[in-house]
Amino acid sequence: MILHSLNNNNYFSPENNIKYMGASQFKNFEKCEAAAMAEITEEYVPEKTTALLVGSYVDAHFEGSLEIFKAKNPEIFKKDGTLKADYKQADYIINRIERDSFFMKAMDGEKQKIMVGEIEGVPVKIKIDSYREHKTIVDLKVIKDFSPIYVNGRGKLSFYEAWGYDIQGAIYQEIVRQNTGETLPFVLAAATKENEPDLQLISLDQSELDAAMEIVKSNIGRYAAIKAGTETPTRCEHCDYCKFTKRLDKVLTSEEFKNDYSD
Repeated sequence: MILHSLNNNNYFSPENNIKYMGASQFKNFEKCEAAAMAEITEEYVPEKTTALLVGSYVDAHFEGSLEIFKAKNPEIFKKDGTLKADYKQADYIINRIERDSFFMKAMDGEKQKIMVGEIEGVPVKIKIDSYREHKTIVDLKVIKDFSPIYVNGRGKLSFYEAWGYDIQGAIYQEIVRQNTGETLPFVLAAATKENEPDLQLISLDQSELDAAMEIVKSNIGRYAAIKAGTETPTRCEHCDYCKFTKRLDKVLTSEEFKNDYSD
């Protein structure tokens, strides 16, 4: 096991976000390098969306920190002190999960297991929702539904490809391998936010994880260089950060406009 000083209190500290690459950070760079860097330096703090908070609410329950989560996020309550409807639904999702013994078996591992390693010489940190030693790496996901998702330039994808969970799985699997010598299956424990939540346990195919790791290896060096200040991040010009910091400097022709917004 590779020694480190990370814990639940300092895992997301500015210092450690600079020192280490994480799966979510890598995926942010994939979407927009400029926005990812602005978030790391805290120049730009993305809005906490209801969708994100609902997922975090369920995560907090299963890691045993729900009361702390509630205290840190008072916006989830109505003025009378009761939970808003979205978070009542989160409680319903939790109850539904806990009624399924097979799903709960996947969640019976060590919670929020932290490990570190390196990919292409870049320090990487991971935090596993349920680490089942010698068995599986399990990550809990709460999503809208299991329908395919359209992604610009890629067409319709499974939810786990659209949200980059294959990349997350590849990173987790590699760092666990470096720490234990074992290549463990990566399993998504997924629940939907539908009126009646759907549940699935999905073990990602090794071929998909291997393909995702090739993407990580190809790009992680550039992203580390951006963090170090030796490369300039590119802007996607379509995300919220790019819209927020956009400065007009010319009039677009109609053809340029159509090309920029063709997707």
